[in-house]
Amino acid sequence: MGRSRGRADRGSATVWTLAVIAVLCVVFGAALALGQAVLARHRAAGGADLAALAAADHWTDGTEAACARADRLARAQGARLVRCVIVGEVSDVTAAAGRGPFTVEVRARAGPAGPVTPVVSDAPEASDAPVISNAPEAVPEGGG
Repeated sequence: MGRSRGRADRGSATVWTLAVIAVLCVVFGAALALGQAVLARHRAAGGADLAALAAADHWTDGTEAACARADRLARAQGARLVRCVIVGEVSDVTAAAGRGPFTVEVRARAGPAGPVTPVVSDAPEASDAPVISNAPEAVPEGGG
């Protein structure tokens, strides 16, 4: 009886080994796909950010020249410029990276910082009324 049972189990280790190898290949493939998606996202984001900064820096040269500069910078980052709009001193660009199902588009805007407008408290107008601003408070040395 022991001999017939042993013969029925022959080759089962091979089947189990192939099943484990197949599962590991699927997991490894999913990890590689996730890595490609993350890489494409980072390339598109870096390309869009730098292209927007370049276009905003060269807005005085005109929209065409500023967008050409943004396109060169996006390509240097491994991305391609999809859209470039300059309104005043503000640039609005979209860059894409990746291929096929891993294509990612990222939008970025750049321009001068707006003026910081102080917010006045609701206290009656007086020379000693506190003024609250958006500026960070100075921290005294010693961590106080």
